[in-house]
Amino acid sequence: MRQLPGARAGGGVSLARLAVALCCAALTLALAPRAAQADLAADRAALLAFRDAVGPRLPWDASAASPCGWRGVGCDRAGARVVALQLPGASLAGAVPLGTLGNLTALRTLSLRLNALSGGIPADIGGCAELRYLYLHGNRLEGAIPEGFFGLSLLQRLDLSNNQISGGVSPEFNKLARLATLYLGNNRLNGTLPADLELKNLQLFNVSGNLNLTGPVPASLVSRPASAFSDTGLCGGPLSPCPTPPQPPPPSPSSPSPPPPAPSNGSESGKLSTGAIAGIATGAAVAFLVLIGVIFFLCFRCQRTKADRSAGMAADADVDGSPISVTVVSMDKSATKRSSHAPAGNAKKLVFLGAAPDTPYDLESLLHSSAEVIGKGWLGTTYRATLEGGAATVAVKRLRSAPIPEREFRDRVTALGALRHENLVPLRAYFYSREEKLLVYDFVGAGSLCSLLHGSRDGASPARLDFTSRARIALAAARGVVFVHGAGARSCHGNIKSSNVLVTDARDGAYVTDHGLVQLVGAHVPLKRSTGYRAPEVSDPHRASQEADVYSFGVLLLELLTGKPPVNSVPGSSDGVDLPRWVRTVVQEEWTAEVFDASIAVEERVEEEMMRLLQLATECAEDRADRRPPMVEVAARIEHIVDSALRKADTDDDFHSISP
Repeated sequence: MRQLPGARAGGGVSLARLAVALCCAALTLALAPRAAQADLAADRAALLAFRDAVGPRLPWDASAASPCGWRGVGCDRAGARVVALQLPGASLAGAVPLGTLGNLTALRTLSLRLNALSGGIPADIGGCAELRYLYLHGNRLEGAIPEGFFGLSLLQRLDLSNNQISGGVSPEFNKLARLATLYLGNNRLNGTLPADLELKNLQLFNVSGNLNLTGPVPASLVSRPASAFSDTGLCGGPLSPCPTPPQPPPPSPSSPSPPPPAPSNGSESGKLSTGAIAGIATGAAVAFLVLIGVIFFLCFRCQRTKADRSAGMAADADVDGSPISVTVVSMDKSATKRSSHAPAGNAKKLVFLGAAPDTPYDLESLLHSSAEVIGKGWLGTTYRATLEGGAATVAVKRLRSAPIPEREFRDRVTALGALRHENLVPLRAYFYSREEKLLVYDFVGAGSLCSLLHGSRDGASPARLDFTSRARIALAAARGVVFVHGAGARSCHGNIKSSNVLVTDARDGAYVTDHGLVQLVGAHVPLKRSTGYRAPEVSDPHRASQEADVYSFGVLLLELLTGKPPVNSVPGSSDGVDLPRWVRTVVQEEWTAEVFDASIAVEERVEEEMMRLLQLATECAEDRADRRPPMVEVAARIEHIVDSALRKADTDDDFHSISP
């Protein structure tokens, strides 16, 4: 009972604290709308100052309390902050003053491309800390990139091309760790590219047209296509080798060389006789030949030893420079006896390209797994294999019989396994014997693009894909092909078609598969028929090229837009048209609306984007190879189309969210 007064006192203190907390919460709730209104008012003031400086013709109602309904201005769903300013080709002119764009602190997208903006990039641009997408290409901006710019740590897409920006490419770009697109082409940049430039997420890069950029291409960019560095003074990487620095001339003697010593009195001459010189030369030649023979013998023996090892060979270096390890899982004798499907020969092993899988499996478990056919082509048959107990599901491609030597097969498969990209299906393991050759991939995606567009063999109807989904699938596939092309001057896919594009479960992305298989076994496999994806200059499909890949990708885009299959592209179906020729005929007759698939033809909101993608597809499917754009440009243009379609979708969502 003595503690009761203290308890009452403590309870009084607790009640007092609770009352204070409730008052603070109520005050916060009361002030929150005012703070949001203040932030929106600040955004509105910054936009009006921006309009007064560079866009007096913008039809913005200055009397409106909120800028969210102004042309080109996008707000968040709550209507509390400006998150997008998109005014491409809006006749903006002049220099952007401080205190305008830099005060839009919640801005995520800024697109002022194709205007006449001049002066420098605003020094306070770093105030837009939420910025993800920045498109300023096609203006008259000049001067160096300001230091505050490199504080935009969330930036993903940056296009400053076709301006008059000067100065060097700063190593501070490494601070933009999320950057996926960096376009600096057709400016007045000078100096060298930073040797330590390292942007892990970079997908698209271009500095072409900067005549005063010199020096070697950094190691992190050597896999980019040569077009990314054209019309510059750069060298190395995909360009011609850098010149060797001239050697300094030997120093001229300050005094004449002393005369040779006089012959000794005991000999007639200080020179060797002709016979002695011939003997020395003969002996030296014999010793050299013996040494060369020993070296060749040792190298040959070493090569034989490595070739006979059960571990195979060490994998080629990965694209990013890191090695790829090889793990071998062999079958024991008991497994060999139990498995009636084990191939003959001495190559009873499954070779993993990299570390062994989290759930181990060997050749026997793979051969005894539950499998179903998911695709057939002229290179082989693909199965979906589910290991015992559902431990893992993989895609196994059984290649057609091809008399390719094991060493050549192993080298090429290892190189393909080193190609790792988020839009490529990873090659995980292989098996080689004279009678059987298997490739094991990750099982990804909800199905092939071919089955989604035209239906599957089991009678399933085509899926409904809106235009934005189709464009995003095209973008993902383009990025995968760009990566393959960036692996080397002659690196190409060789077999681009809708059945080799696997769509994600959400149907907003894709993976490219079967890349490089034509070079792997194509030369030994007879081609039964031609398909509508093949470029007209390709008489031998086994000799693929990057330009032919572009043509095939153009046909793929036309297939996405029209919903029609190319000739001989769907197994078991006689349908199909020569898509490039058919589209050109329809467009010439001005029946453009008839081109598009009926399920997307009604999407008037993205009609402009559909036309732009159709134009790009016809450029890719040009008969002349030299008129086709490179894949890196194709991916960049699709990216712009996707961004535009997504912005319109966001605008519609915001409209519906506030509509009654």
